Amino acid sequence: MSKVSYIENMESWRSEFSFYIPIKIRFSETDMFGHVNNVSPFIYFEEGRIEFLKSIGMFNNDYSGGMPIVADLQCDYLKQMYFNEELRLYVKADYIGTTSFDVHYMGINGEGDLCLAGRGRMVYIHPETGKPVPLSDSMKSSLQAK
Repeated sequence: MSKVSYIENMESWRSEFSFYIPIKIRFSETDMFGHVNNVSPFIYFEEGRIEFLKSIGMFNNDYSGGMPIVADLQCDYLKQMYFNEELRLYVKADYIGTTSFDVHYMGINGEGDLCLAGRGRMVYIHPETGKPVPLSDSMKSSLQAK
């Protein structure tokens, strides 16, 4: 397997995930070669990220006054995936800063193979000004707990 730039120790990185959602690859997500199109993992990442953030309360009224937005997103394709295959898409918070945090993604197929690795920076912004606002202590605690 090729080295992934944001993962120092693959075994340790994999062991830090607990939250996941199931993904069943639909026919419409494959390309003419029969494997998952390169844009589809970003849709999986979005679905996983939203469910992860909902699970820690970031889409509840608990954190009014701001909203998380995606500042960057990347994906490393490590193994091909095909129609009707089932994945577990794991999501975790990694780096947590003053106004932003990194989210990491891990896609594992039914055989336990790592198919996808990803990361993205989320910035917490004020919805009217678009300016970054600090993450509250309770938000940071929720992110660290998962």
